[in-house]
Amino acid sequence: MRNLVTSHEEPGWNYGYSDSPYFEFDRARNATYLVYNRRLMPISFADADRFEDYWALRRKAAMFPTGELPTEIRGPDAARLCDKVFTKDVSKLKPGRCAYGIACYPDGGLIVDGILMRLETDRFWYVQADGDIYAWLIAHAQGLDVEISDPGVWVNQVQGPRALEVLDAACDGGAPEPFRYFGIAEAMMGGQRVIVTRTGWTGEIGWEYYSFPETDCHALWKHLMKAGEPVGMIHSGLDSMDIRRIEAAILNAGSDFDRTMNPYQAGLGPFVDMNKADFIGKAALDNADKRPLLHGIRCAKAEPLILEPAAKGGRAIGHVTAGAWSPYLQCGIGYVRVKDPAHGPGEKIETIGVDGRTYPAEIIELPFYDKEKKIPRGLETTIPERI
Repeated sequence: MRNLVTSHEEPGWNYGYSDSPYFEFDRARNATYLVYNRRLMPISFADADRFEDYWALRRKAAMFPTGELPTEIRGPDAARLCDKVFTKDVSKLKPGRCAYGIACYPDGGLIVDGILMRLETDRFWYVQADGDIYAWLIAHAQGLDVEISDPGVWVNQVQGPRALEVLDAACDGGAPEPFRYFGIAEAMMGGQRVIVTRTGWTGEIGWEYYSFPETDCHALWKHLMKAGEPVGMIHSGLDSMDIRRIEAAILNAGSDFDRTMNPYQAGLGPFVDMNKADFIGKAALDNADKRPLLHGIRCAKAEPLILEPAAKGGRAIGHVTAGAWSPYLQCGIGYVRVKDPAHGPGEKIETIGVDGRTYPAEIIELPFYDKEKKIPRGLETTIPERI
């Protein structure tokens, strides 16, 4: 069972969260939503099938309304604050580029992850997953010449092997050049100004676009859907994206990791620059247990059920944090968080399927495939056959 939000034609209390400026297009398809960063993000549509949408993402292109929340960090001390809060060495991040960024508590526990964009030398956007970072930035900005603000920006994604064709068709005058992996560009789409990044949450080649408070999002949406028609682009919800992100070993803040894990335990050690100047959590991470606690799980006959135990010999050794059926791999996949780092890839375990029955499974190393991320980088362009 999962708890989701639906829309009804009646007055009521919509307190504490915001509708997307693209909400009417989701609502027209009887969407169900998740509240994410106090924003509604569509999970599924009444007229869609998650596996059909998955194959559209793998073979064509899909547009996803998402709930990431940008925060602007601007001023002479902007880079100094970012270096203090994030584990990334910001001095290596040039304007016009973005990087995966994580923030930690003083004890090394993870707060949240996201994309850190350096728009200008003294201007950044941190596009966070669901979590709390705004107040943390405000608190650690005291005494610095920096302003923290909400730019009122909304983020959507276009992902899939033909996503860059959609970008070229959507941009007035063609796609920006150069536009490398994790690059940033400003573009006009149907007369609307947007910022685009070569990033995404699917493990496919793709891009994200950022609309401003003044953007005519109704016109922009129609323009983008028209640009995607020649390649068969669909409008999809998180369900299809979730399958693909698990295959690609992309984590979800708050469920796959939380404040009780450090970056190394979550497999995020490569994104910690221990050679840079001091940052919040560095001292704790220097002496932290760096053995991983999060791994992949493969189940030949069932989709692993989230939050259920992963067991060995009838004894729980951890729990499932994410699960899906992979149409490409033709098996159940997910993540397992173990209690003891002595457990790891190669171990045979048991898990609970979505049907409530117990199944044999195996702990494996992540990701499930494309370990070098050749697909999102555009280095592997083979379109998979539909199974």
